[in-house]
Amino acid sequence: MENRIIAADVGSTTTKVTLFERGDDGWRLVGKAVAPTTVEAPELDVMIGLRNAVTKLERRTGRKLRDGARLLVPLRGGEGTDAFVATSSAGGGLQMLVTGLVKTMTAESAHRAALGAGAVVSDILSLDDGRVLMERIDAIRKVRPDIVLITGGTDGGNISAVAGIAEYIAMANPEARFGKDFKIPVIYAGNADARGLVEQGIMDTLELSVIDNVRASLETEELDPAREEIHRLFLEHVMMRAPGYKTLASWAAGKVRPTPLAVGEALAYLAEFRGCDVLGVDIGGATTDVFSVISGQFYRTVSANLGMSYSTANVLAEANVESILRWLPWAPDENAVRNWNFNKMIRPTTLPQTANDLILEQAVAREALRLSLGHHRSLVRGLKGIQQKRGVGDIFNQSGTGATLVDLMTTELLVGSGGVLSYAPRRSQAALMMIDAFQPLGVTELMVDSQFLLPHLGVLMDVDPEMVQEFLDKEALVPLGTVIAPSGLPVSSGHPIAQVETEEGSFHIEPDEIRVVPLPPGNVAPVTVIPKRGFDVGNGPGKPVTVNVGGGVVGLILDGRGRPLSLPEDDGRRIALLKRWAKAMDAYPDVSLTGEGDS
Repeated sequence: MENRIIAADVGSTTTKVTLFERGDDGWRLVGKAVAPTTVEAPELDVMIGLRNAVTKLERRTGRKLRDGARLLVPLRGGEGTDAFVATSSAGGGLQMLVTGLVKTMTAESAHRAALGAGAVVSDILSLDDGRVLMERIDAIRKVRPDIVLITGGTDGGNISAVAGIAEYIAMANPEARFGKDFKIPVIYAGNADARGLVEQGIMDTLELSVIDNVRASLETEELDPAREEIHRLFLEHVMMRAPGYKTLASWAAGKVRPTPLAVGEALAYLAEFRGCDVLGVDIGGATTDVFSVISGQFYRTVSANLGMSYSTANVLAEANVESILRWLPWAPDENAVRNWNFNKMIRPTTLPQTANDLILEQAVAREALRLSLGHHRSLVRGLKGIQQKRGVGDIFNQSGTGATLVDLMTTELLVGSGGVLSYAPRRSQAALMMIDAFQPLGVTELMVDSQFLLPHLGVLMDVDPEMVQEFLDKEALVPLGTVIAPSGLPVSSGHPIAQVETEEGSFHIEPDEIRVVPLPPGNVAPVTVIPKRGFDVGNGPGKPVTVNVGGGVVGLILDGRGRPLSLPEDDGRRIALLKRWAKAMDAYPDVSLTGEGDS
């Protein structure tokens, strides 16, 4: 039985270590420490940063965990640890290239498999992507992927085109990001009848492994074998050649996960534990991951160009400046937004120095979150090509099929993570950002991962599932409260759109307004929501819903702003609404809403 565990997350910029100990009253978090990651030059060894972080952890906790460069395992006489687990996204994380015959069918299935395994998909190649052969070969060489996933064709279907994909990947013969004289692993998960031709095409150029077809028929999609093989290759091939990772893997005794995969496993366990659909987001400096667990099935997407430091320019470009200006409770100033963006890109680790800087940063976060959710919904959808009558001219045109599986009305729990959410000065700011960006429907509980424990808990599932359940229930996630948001088009003010009956009294949900009813953390209260005609909270238009809701540091949030949420074009009305909503949520000091000073 483990009594002390160290968990590490080796990120792109920082390495975080956390010490857990078991006491008479259960597991507790003893201490945390952070040090810069050292995967790049001049150090070129992730273990330098990890040992620095462990040294800090020893000083802060008073525990001796190492003997020189060696980790003390197991725990003896109060020294050392019983287990060490790790997650990593250093060096950009696991980067993959995926291929398929049709972009919206087999290539999309390959994309989902790679994302679910915790990878960043650098490029997607398909026969209908509009590129000629030399353009594809050039793209493969520029990407320099850690792993290539080849799919294509249902079993018994196209053979020659799949073999052609294997041949031009072998012709490109991309160089590995880490290590020399290293054959990049290639996974073949396509038409079983084409395996021999693919093997001939790859020959000795790359390292080939063959698994079951991800799309054996149009009606089925089997991603687990591909995800498991990606994870195996990540541990046995990619990590072993990255600077210092061999030692890291020996410390962890093989218990290493890509960070996004570990977060996803923790959220999948949370969804099973809570018995509900979960939507989660992890917004970082360069990328934003969105996770969903729908009817027990796990999905993940990564918006590799949307983040809060290195990628802020992409947020401005994709969302446009006007979309960010609409969230600022003062007269629009495009130059101020652009200047802030340039400064953030030059100094990506800087923090907001004024209240106005904070509000501006959180406006950018809303757009990054909104765009990332849109990306997630576009990929998490039903299979393409099922039960359709298509002519020859329609084979490569399936844009109208495969509706999204992400239903915010049936999503009962929304979890936020990442610096801008986890470290928001007021929890109500995190809640407001999540509500504005994701626009939850019906009754949705809100939580935030305030200590970045989800990656640790995901990999600790292999060590002690009961410990993971204990931390998810007690310490890892901070409950913000529950939002009740009727679905319906905006209506004129003065006419409530729903009535909410609680043990404390009766409250109206007013159009264009937010109201917060105190409901402290740990409290669960029965609530009946009676929507007016044309509004839905989960049972259909006009039909009441009775549900037990969880409390939080913010409370019960009654959101009557309608869906989709839209802001007036008139600056005066828009600013007045933003100030009212912020005041209702107690999100900022009143002086912060003037817009005065240097933004």
